[in-house]
Amino acid sequence: MKTKEELPDCPVATTVQLIGNKWKLLIIRNLLVRPWRFNELHKSLEGISQKVLTDSLRQMEADGIITRTVYPEVPPRVEYALSPLGKSMHPILDSMQAWGEAYKAQMKN
Repeated sequence: MKTKEELPDCPVATTVQLIGNKWKLLIIRNLLVRPWRFNELHKSLEGISQKVLTDSLRQMEADGIITRTVYPEVPPRVEYALSPLGKSMHPILDSMQAWGEAYKAQMKN
């Protein structure tokens, strides 16, 4: 997780710094449903490169937003899931979804 010194003073800027890119928001959207494996996430996020997905997952894990679980199987199985902190973003994504739906409905008129 980032230290207090690494975060902006503004809470909105802090949120944007942690999840403010397209891919992180879409990763969180998927992980709100269930844990996912890397290849599942990669296939579900059209246009994301493996490098960007890897970097995003690593950064989100370091920030405490997701967890990475390695299962002791052959071949190894790795799953990504939201941490309790990540799950607390559910209302934010619900609001974004509602706003997006309202926007799309307004644009049809």
